Amino acid sequence: MIGPGTGVRVYLACGVTDMRQGISGLAMLAKAELRQKPASGAVFAFCGRRGDRLNLLYWDGQGFCLYYKILERGRFPWPSAADGTARLTSAQLAMLWEGIDWRRPNWGAPPTHAG
Repeated sequence: MIGPGTGVRVYLACGVTDMRQGISGLAMLAKAELRQKPASGAVFAFCGRRGDRLNLLYWDGQGFCLYYKILERGRFPWPSAADGTARLTSAQLAMLWEGIDWRRPNWGAPPTHAG
């Protein structure tokens, strides 16, 4: 994914978002619901009702970028509306974008024998 890179702040709008909204509507949600400045350089993530669609809003210094992904199978791991706002690392954002559960990644079994 061409995007903001490492070390960026990532905010999830927990619960569902109307995915018909464009850049202006999502920027208003970032300001009103997440209480963040939309042009701050942070990434704002929004998920639709079915859980298979993801919008990422990002200000790159010249304008807003809107990334949109639809999963062919499965759903994005998403917190409920009761959780309010979640903050992710750039590594967790990469896992989310790939449809991996960023809350419980499976790192595999540790080695059984050392040396």
